[in-house]
Amino acid sequence: MYRNLEETIIDLEKNGHLIRIKEEVDPYLEMASIQRRVYQQGGPAILFENVKGSKYRAVSNLFGTPERSKFMFRKNWDEIKELVELRDDPMKAAKQPLKNASKGFAALKALPLKKFSLAGAGFEEISISDLPPIHSWPMDGGAFVTLPQVYSEDPANPGVKSANVGMYRVQLDGNEYEPNKEIGLHYQIQRGIGVHQTEAAKKGEPLKVSIFVGGPPAHTLSAVMPLPEGLSETLFAGLLAGRRFRYSYEDGYCISHDADFVITGEIHPDETKPEGPFGDHLGYYSLIHEFPVLKVHKVYAKPKAIWPFTVVGRPPQEDTSFGAIIHELTGKAVTQELPGVKEVHAVDAAGVHPLLFAIGSERYTPYQKVKQPTELLTIANRVLGFGQLSLAKYLFITAEEDEPIDTHDELAFIRYVLERMDMRRDLHFYTNTTIDTLDYSGTGLNSGSKVVFAAYGEKKRSLCEAVPEKLVALQAVKNAQLVTPGVVSFELDPFVSYEQAEQELESLTRELAEVGDLSSSPLLILADDSRFVSATKVNFLWTTFTRSNPSHDMYGVNSFTRHKHWGCEVTIIDARIKPHHAPPLIENEEVERRVDRFFAEDGPLKP
Repeated sequence: MYRNLEETIIDLEKNGHLIRIKEEVDPYLEMASIQRRVYQQGGPAILFENVKGSKYRAVSNLFGTPERSKFMFRKNWDEIKELVELRDDPMKAAKQPLKNASKGFAALKALPLKKFSLAGAGFEEISISDLPPIHSWPMDGGAFVTLPQVYSEDPANPGVKSANVGMYRVQLDGNEYEPNKEIGLHYQIQRGIGVHQTEAAKKGEPLKVSIFVGGPPAHTLSAVMPLPEGLSETLFAGLLAGRRFRYSYEDGYCISHDADFVITGEIHPDETKPEGPFGDHLGYYSLIHEFPVLKVHKVYAKPKAIWPFTVVGRPPQEDTSFGAIIHELTGKAVTQELPGVKEVHAVDAAGVHPLLFAIGSERYTPYQKVKQPTELLTIANRVLGFGQLSLAKYLFITAEEDEPIDTHDELAFIRYVLERMDMRRDLHFYTNTTIDTLDYSGTGLNSGSKVVFAAYGEKKRSLCEAVPEKLVALQAVKNAQLVTPGVVSFELDPFVSYEQAEQELESLTRELAEVGDLSSSPLLILADDSRFVSATKVNFLWTTFTRSNPSHDMYGVNSFTRHKHWGCEVTIIDARIKPHHAPPLIENEEVERRVDRFFAEDGPLKP
C-alpha cells in the first residue's frame, strides 16, 4: 500500500485515474470550479502542478468515484470490511476463532508506531501563508482546509490510542484572524474534539491540537469514518493503509510523519472568533458564527508536499462518493446497533441530514384487524436518537410485506409510503428539538423540528399520474406540476412572514377541502419555482427538504388536532425560501468563463 500521497498519485496516473494540469491555476474559485465540473463528469483525480501564489502542488477528486476509492484500497479492502464487521459483531469472531485469529494479528500489526523525534521525517518549517489558499465559493469568508485530519487528545487520558482524529473544517485566513498566527476551527461541542476541549477547559488549560493534511489516502478516509466506540482513527488508518501510523511529539504536539503538512496550535478556553461564511454540503452557505480559534504554534511541510482538497456544495459532490464508501464499510453498524432496523438511507440529494428513509420491522400487530405502524414508531424513536441520524428533520419509515422495497430508489420509496399512509394517523411530530447546525430552515442555530411519515399495511389509495383537474381549476394554485405520482408542486406569492403564510395556507386549505377528494395527490409542495422542483428528482428532494421546518412549514387539508395529535387528509409542505434562510450557492459567472479553457477542444480536461 501507499506510504505517502506522492506514491498514490503515481499509481493513479499509471492506471489512468489521474490527470495533470501544468498551466497556472488560481486557487481563488478557479480550482474549485474545475473540481466541481470534473466530478460531475465522473472524471479522474486532478493534480494541479502550478498553483498561483504557492510553491506547493495540489490534488483533488481523489475520492471522486467509489470505484477509484476502492482501487486505492484494493489490496486490503475485503480484509478491512471483515475487521469492521468483527468489531461490530464480536460473536462472529467467537464462533470462528481460528478463521478470525489472523484478523486480530493484522490489527496488532497496525498499531501506531512512535518515533523518537522529527529528525528524518523530512519536514521544513513554513507559514500559513505558504499554503495553497483555496477559496471554493464567492461568499466564503476566506481560504479553507477541506480535507483536514484534526488530531486532539483527551486531557484526562492522553496518548495516541485514545486520541480523536476528525474532519472539522479549518479557516486559514479572513475575518478577524491574525495572519499566520490564528486560524478558525468549526465543530460541534458533542464531537470528539469538543469533548476534549471541554475537559481541557475544566482544568483551565489550552487544548493542544495538530492538523494533518495529506499523507496516504487511508488517513484522510479514517478522519471521516463513523468508527465504533473504542476503535481509534489512528489504528484504523494503519489497518486501511496496511502500514502503521508513524508519529512523534514536538513541543508537546503530536506530529504525523506520514502527512504532507502539519499545523500545530492551541485552543484556549472560552476564546472564539467569527468563522465563515462557508459554502456547505446542503447547497447553501453556513453563515458567520463564533467558533474556537486556534493559536498557531508551528507549521510544517515536506519539501515536495502535495495539498489535497475537495469542494462541498449542493449534492452530489465528492463527499457523496465518500458517503458511498463509508456506507459500504460500515453499513451493518446501524442495523446491529438499532434492533428492528433493516436499513437506513440518509438521502444525499437532500443534503444527507435533512431526510432519512428507513425500513424496519412490524411485529406488534399479528392479531390486529387493521394493520398500522406500531413497532415502526418505536424504531423511529431509535433512529432519530442515534448519532448523526438525530440531526434529521424528515423520516419516512415503513416495513416490507409482500414486495421488496429499496430506500435507494427514492421516488419509488416515497410512492410506497404515500400509497399506504393514513395522513390522519401516521404523521408524528417532534417540536423544539435539535437539527443540523448547518441547516438554517429552523427556528435558530441547531434548533428546529422533526416529523415521521410512517406507513404499514395494504395500499390505501392509487396515486395520480397527472395533476388532478381539481387542482388546476383552483385560481389560487399557480403553475401546478406533477413531480412524481402522488406529489404535485405549485406556487403562491413569495414568502413574506409566517403570519402571512398561515393566513394564505388557511385560505388555500379551505378551498382545497371544498373541491372534493384529493387523496390521489396526498403530498403537495409549495415552492417558489414549481417547474424547477418537478424538473428532476434531485431538485424535488433538495428544495423540499432543505427549505422547510416541519413544525412551521407543514399544513393540511381538513387538518385537526385531537388529544395533542395533528393529522390531515392531504399534506402541504411550504418549501419557499424564507427570509431567515442562508443564501444558496451560486457560481461566479466570470470565473466559470475563464475555466472553460480547460474543457475546450485543446484543453487538458476535454470531456
